[in-house]
Amino acid sequence: MTHASSRPSRPSRLVACALLVPLLGLTACTGDDGLDQAVADLTAALEEHTLDGIAISGADAEEFADLVEPLEAQTVTVEAGEIEREDGSATVPLAWTWQVDEREWTYDTTAMLTQDEEAWTLEWDPALVADGLEEGERIEVTREHPDRAEIHGADGDVLVAERPVQRYGLDKSWIDESQVADSARQIADAVQVDADAFVERAEAMGPAAFVEAIVLRPDDAEARVADGYADIAGANVVDDTMQLAPTREFAREILGTVGEATAEIIEESDGTIRAGDEVGLFGLQSTYDAALRGTPATAIEAVACAPGVECEDPERRELTSWEAEEADPLELTLDPELQNSAEQILADETASASAIVVIQPSTGAVRAAANGPGNEGFNAATAGQYAPGSTFKVVTALALLRAGASPDDAVTCAEQVTVDGYSFQNYPDYPADAVGDITLRDAIANSCNTALIAERERIDGEALADAAASLGLTADADLGFPAFLGQVPEPEGETEFAADLIGQGRVLASPLAMATVAASVTAGDAVVPHLVAGVEADVEPETPLSTEEAETLRGLMRAVVTDGSAAFLADVEPAVGAKTGTAEYGEPDENGDLSTHAWMIATQGDLAYAVFVEDGESGAGAAGSLLEVILG
Repeated sequence: MTHASSRPSRPSRLVACALLVPLLGLTACTGDDGLDQAVADLTAALEEHTLDGIAISGADAEEFADLVEPLEAQTVTVEAGEIEREDGSATVPLAWTWQVDEREWTYDTTAMLTQDEEAWTLEWDPALVADGLEEGERIEVTREHPDRAEIHGADGDVLVAERPVQRYGLDKSWIDESQVADSARQIADAVQVDADAFVERAEAMGPAAFVEAIVLRPDDAEARVADGYADIAGANVVDDTMQLAPTREFAREILGTVGEATAEIIEESDGTIRAGDEVGLFGLQSTYDAALRGTPATAIEAVACAPGVECEDPERRELTSWEAEEADPLELTLDPELQNSAEQILADETASASAIVVIQPSTGAVRAAANGPGNEGFNAATAGQYAPGSTFKVVTALALLRAGASPDDAVTCAEQVTVDGYSFQNYPDYPADAVGDITLRDAIANSCNTALIAERERIDGEALADAAASLGLTADADLGFPAFLGQVPEPEGETEFAADLIGQGRVLASPLAMATVAASVTAGDAVVPHLVAGVEADVEPETPLSTEEAETLRGLMRAVVTDGSAAFLADVEPAVGAKTGTAEYGEPDENGDLSTHAWMIATQGDLAYAVFVEDGESGAGAAGSLLEVILG
């Protein structure tokens, strides 16, 4: 047997027929005796792992199906070579190529066909399937998986590795069948899982089964498992290890988890994943599952035991084998200390979705992407789509600068402005001394909605989208992880465009996207965030951010702190630039009020931040208090 080899692709069977002319004559190529079609039908059937519909002598289609069942999930191509005829029989060389765990197994066999008055019949021989295979033998495929690769963070810190766990459940071999239901219910109550469902599973499994109720980290088990668990009849605890992050919460929505492959995952794997395999179930563990699993050591053997027969220590001979290929760790840019800090800050945000994202402007590296417990498993930090509110005014300011405006230009901050019959106001606590004729700098610093909307005739939707792209907001980037970098669609009317200017309308962004805006202001160029080492999107804005534009935007964001809505950060060192934001969303309540998203973005040294609270009264209040903590 040979391992990998290469063969030219097969010619179409019509062309192959022409090659047979010297042997078969013209009658064969016209299909008069049916041999060409019989061979074509045979190779097509073999590629479908079946001999259904093929005339067979000496066996039946079921015997063949049983023989190749261990390879059922693998793709195979079978090419017929030059046919030799002799007195109503034909010998057909067959070239087999199996794809097994992304490796190639190639070999040759021979098919014998005989002709009667009605058709060509295949003479059954197990050696048709694999060279040298004999009656009474079967094929077995064994695999030994390498250890799953770790996931590392910045500076090589281990984020995900094998860590100890305890499997709590019922060992049915320890008790009588009459005790199963009662013990299962007690165990379920003791470890706080659904008792009815666990009892049903326990009763359905075999008499010697260990029925797992839950898998816990040792520290979690101390807090969760009731005293007296060990006294329950049949209750067992099995020590094991699993691929886990440092804590249960650590970047869970980003990293994902590892567990036994589901039926859906197996079905979609094209044979590379089988029942019982440990795979990534979601997040990066799923996205990079193949790379993290490595390639198993695989052996295909002929075993001296017929399919379906129980044999004790049968003789084996190797048909082919491959060694395991270890996987390399997945390297991420997350800073464990910063990620932990962000998650601890969000720990009390249980009533609403929340997120903190931190990006390093000089590199684009995502240093933290934390989701609060109120997200209920949703990755709002990088994949959420929300109206960014007044944090988007950094983008609007850039569009106005490109239209000829300057920070010292006078603008009018009215109490309200009406566009096509729709009235826009400032936020409820807008400072009274910042109304009237003020500078553009003051309008940004205090977040005056009406001033920016009043300047809308200086720009259009295309200019706004262009400015957004210059600051890293783009829907086209594939970052190698679930990410949404924003949308700034062409407005469908004047009212929508007015709303777009203040981060409402159909403008959407994730916390990752708004952290990217802040990072781009610091970097002086459109930052493309990256999280996975070696996976970086190549995105170039049509209009690059200029040095002068970036410097002006940094000044405007600093004014928000020194003279505006983020004055509570004025004493923070090193100095901070920021922008507050509040965005209305959803349907009005019984008082006609809308819910609001609370946002803040900030820059400090070589870090850029975005803080988001889905249901927050104001950016400065709900998001600002969280930002203040993480800035220290």
